[in-house]
Amino acid sequence: MEERIENIRLIPAPIEIFFSEASNDPEGFEREYHSLSESDDDPIGQWLKLAKARGETQDTDPVLLNLVVELHRKLDNLEAFLKNQEPKRLSLMYHTQIESIGYEHFKIKEKLFIPQTLYYGRIAMPVHPKRDVAIFFETLNEDIAFIKRMHDRDIKEWNSYVAARERVLIREMREKQK
Repeated sequence: MEERIENIRLIPAPIEIFFSEASNDPEGFEREYHSLSESDDDPIGQWLKLAKARGETQDTDPVLLNLVVELHRKLDNLEAFLKNQEPKRLSLMYHTQIESIGYEHFKIKEKLFIPQTLYYGRIAMPVHPKRDVAIFFETLNEDIAFIKRMHDRDIKEWNSYVAARERVLIREMREKQK
């Protein structure tokens, strides 16, 4: 196991994670995992899917359309905040900072994991649009985890974020060499 951990390539990344052992509430965590994947299924997201299916968006700039949709979502979130409505999320036992990430792994700052344990977590992705990503992960030791399950769309965003962090690191290294 230790040899496998030594071969993991991780890049520094400032991300927060909330997590609990998956065995604490397997059905509840599974439900939340699926509900977080359907974040596009809000009313504006459904409208957009239908409009795309009918071909009503073909003459529209996709970047502009996505920005308008995200603006609408932000207004919906603001309205919910003003009405004191919070999204229903399960309470998770732990909250910590992720120190570094890889395509299939991450490392937290504190040694909170029980090795070889399955956990459910929510990661606050620092990308546009900001949202929580649900994951199931298995721990390799007290601070390194292997991502076992993540939704397809979230995998793409995670991998893009890892690649972006790698590019930042490369630029910083080049700047230091000058």
